[in-house]
Amino acid sequence: MNKSQKISVIVFPGTNCEHDTKYAFDMLGQDVELVWYEEETLPSDTYLVVIPGGFSYGDYLRAGSIAKFAPIMKDVIRFANSGGYVLGICNGFQVLLESGLLPGAMKRNQNVHFISKHHFLKVESNKNKFLSELENGDLLNIPIAHAEGNYYIDDKGLGSLIENGQVVLTYVDKNGNDLNPNGAVNNIAGISNVNKNVFGLMPHPERAMEEILGSSDGVKMLEGFIR
Repeated sequence: MNKSQKISVIVFPGTNCEHDTKYAFDMLGQDVELVWYEEETLPSDTYLVVIPGGFSYGDYLRAGSIAKFAPIMKDVIRFANSGGYVLGICNGFQVLLESGLLPGAMKRNQNVHFISKHHFLKVESNKNKFLSELENGDLLNIPIAHAEGNYYIDDKGLGSLIENGQVVLTYVDKNGNDLNPNGAVNNIAGISNVNKNVFGLMPHPERAMEEILGSSDGVKMLEGFIR
């Protein structure tokens, strides 16, 4: 594993997974800093930006739609566009979609209910930093907790995602068969941008770091950034 690197975790009003995320990267021996949304610049030695889960600004209007205007997001966008690694988890994924750093949009879950449970994922593409410690076809048992996790993109956009290997994770059952909890197009649970430096997923790998919590499958996911 590489020496400690600076992981900057963004905190908005309503974020509630920042300490889970910090704990996860602390476990992996990294230097983690919580960055308040009113800051205008990221720490200069930032290697990875993580936008964690929660309910930024109470999910008013729609999830992530107000957070994209926060002062820190200008520098997050600059960082991403210059090739820096960015990971959005759950509400963080929604923020990245609203900010235009990832394509597509989120809708309410198909059943209109908040979902909170463990769910299996399948690795669809490991040709990226995030999932480089895993193999295509690997199954991961990771918690989900969302009300707006129904990922949508039009047919043209979906074709581009598939062609470019941007679909990185899909929802499946324990045997690897499609099992969609929220109505997401093509069972999509996680995607990347074209350049493979920005990633978003609805499931919570930071909540799957220890077997006592039900799974440690999140370890290899997050380790990909630091090996």
